Amino acid sequence: MSTQTEDGEMNQLTHNGTGFPFFSEDTSVEVVNLRMGGSVNPRLKQVMTCLIQHLHAFIKEIELTQEEWELGIDFVTRTGQLCSEERQEFILLSDVLGISMLVDAVNNRHPFGATESTVFGPFHVEGAPHLEMGANISLDAKGEKCLFEGRVIDIEGNPIEGAVIDVWCDNAAGYYDVQQPELQPKWNNRGVFITGADGLYSFYGIKPVSYPIPNDGPVGQLLEKLDRHPYRPAHIHFRVAAKGYRKLITHIFTADSLYIDSDAVFGVKKSLITPFKKCDRSDAVWSAKYNFVLAS
Repeated sequence: MSTQTEDGEMNQLTHNGTGFPFFSEDTSVEVVNLRMGGSVNPRLKQVMTCLIQHLHAFIKEIELTQEEWELGIDFVTRTGQLCSEERQEFILLSDVLGISMLVDAVNNRHPFGATESTVFGPFHVEGAPHLEMGANISLDAKGEKCLFEGRVIDIEGNPIEGAVIDVWCDNAAGYYDVQQPELQPKWNNRGVFITGADGLYSFYGIKPVSYPIPNDGPVGQLLEKLDRHPYRPAHIHFRVAAKGYRKLITHIFTADSLYIDSDAVFGVKKSLITPFKKCDRSDAVWSAKYNFVLAS
């Protein structure tokens, strides 16, 4: 490649005499990727080579302006500044762009019949108390009481003994306990259960309610600019693990919830939408039955 200098002389810019090309719009991907050394981890090299290729292609296709680039840098900077032990704005950004769900899909290609996975979410807390089957995880006694029950089984329908079921849910106002540590009891709407030989599980909680993801930061501003709402449909989280089986991270969604077809983080799958039925029990207003099928 050649370009004309101001004094009319032709200046060869393709290579600098060392075998490596100079940087230009046409050679940008090649130049950047050639700078990686020979001792780079092979997987890191593969990831970064592909990332540079797609990032540069995006900038060229969209013809990104200097002002837009500066705006992007400011957005990323503010996103990082908002992160803390209690809040991860980058995970939120990944969620609303559909990246979290795509990574989940790529990494959880389960066989037909296994329960589908969905996003982990930012509000899980390790160390929730282990409870007996039939316990009530709602500690603030607010919301409409619901009985959750079902089985953990394998693809052939056999019960799985010793499956660890970790559950967590928002409260009746749409907040997780870690969002309101001064208002909610610790471990409110959280618990861990272990199945017996029959694979059955049961516990009481509340019928989940829809809620907005945190939208007072850069991600919320982005959603507003994109004319998108920040709401998630009503759901309860499950993490199910058993020896010899793939760990399952999923939700079950209330079939009558708003935002089922417009989840802000794209987490809804048809197989996870569950009828919550009114029940005539004296100890619950609603019941929800769901069987979790684990892949070996």
